[in-house]
Amino acid sequence: MSTAIVFGVTCLLIAHLSGLANGVLAGGAMLLPLYVLSAVFWLLVAPLWLKNKWTLSNPMLASVVGFIVLLPTALALMHLRLLGPGVLLGAMAVVWVADIAAYFSGRAFGRRKLAPAISPGKTWEGAFGATLAVLLFGFAALVALGANQPGGALVIGVALIGWTAVSIVGDLFESLLKRQAGLKDSGAILPGHGGILDRIDSLTSTLPLVALAALWLAR
Repeated sequence: MSTAIVFGVTCLLIAHLSGLANGVLAGGAMLLPLYVLSAVFWLLVAPLWLKNKWTLSNPMLASVVGFIVLLPTALALMHLRLLGPGVLLGAMAVVWVADIAAYFSGRAFGRRKLAPAISPGKTWEGAFGATLAVLLFGFAALVALGANQPGGALVIGVALIGWTAVSIVGDLFESLLKRQAGLKDSGAILPGHGGILDRIDSLTSTLPLVALAALWLAR
């Protein structure tokens, strides 16, 4: 409980100092290091973690990892909502599209296991299906909104593919922690959904990166 209180107080303090709590982003420089830390974790540390199947046996280390995973995500939620409801919804929708497409394409065509020791149900075919669905969704959304495509279609396509890959890493990371803890679900608050962490696992790895990109584009 004490860790949760510290997390909550820290999140509220940073939100206040950065202006997020007041609806005006005045401290992007304060958010930047947290988003960069999150990007380093998900792009470099988490893939190595999954490959080597490291364990969280130290309670202090577990708390630190929890802060790295959850604090930037909470701030990114506020940040992207401040940029507009459509921005936040769109960022979340990409993850939902990837999850849904991975499930159905995996069920229909899945043969090769993606990470059998971590999440036996996930397949490479599901990952390919998720990537294709995200590409279609992303470009369709841009065309429908009449949005400019800075850098061209190739850059956007690479970004969407990377977005999908990072969302899968977030999903697998949470699955690994559950498996190591001997848990089927991360909690009982959402019966039948595997717990709160199962609903936000891919969002924890993607939203801070989207918020980081938003800061970079706003320079």
